[in-house]
Amino acid sequence: MIVLNAFLVMDFDVKRCTRRCAKNNREFQPGEVFYSVLVVEGPDVVRYDYGEQAWEGPPENVLGWWKSQMPDPTARKLHWAPNDVMLHYFEQLTGKTDNQDTRYVLALLLLRRRVLRLEESTVEPTEEIIDNSEKTMSFFCPRNEKQYQINIVYPTADRVEQIQEELARLLFAKAG
Repeated sequence: MIVLNAFLVMDFDVKRCTRRCAKNNREFQPGEVFYSVLVVEGPDVVRYDYGEQAWEGPPENVLGWWKSQMPDPTARKLHWAPNDVMLHYFEQLTGKTDNQDTRYVLALLLLRRRVLRLEESTVEPTEEIIDNSEKTMSFFCPRNEKQYQINIVYPTADRVEQIQEELARLLFAKAG
């Protein structure tokens, strides 16, 4: 699950996981939990990966961070559900006040997959969001020619793992 700042509406060239801990240079083993962070260093956005034992929480001024598990190279690959399935689930969350954080994360995922296009935001990319009230993003979907107004609702630390499990359960499938 990615914990996001408003920066993620921009496109960055982020490197793949190095498969090594940035703190102690230890190689990650299959199935091992690790954390990744994106930080701005001058004009670049840099990714660092940390083993679970070396993780001390996200650094200050982090652009985003997420928890992952090192895949087993012999395991069958997981694939995202088709974009139309993801869009359908996104639309099902419309109006559900208890799932606004999930809808926000899914909107950013659909933006990343180029299913949605950002039209406008009430938040500047450098603005830190403290109060979620009245902070919105407007998206357009060329597939169905619909406009979506999304409340920016950052998931709490407790909700991050719940949202990750929910989306994985609903939107991932094993490759045959």
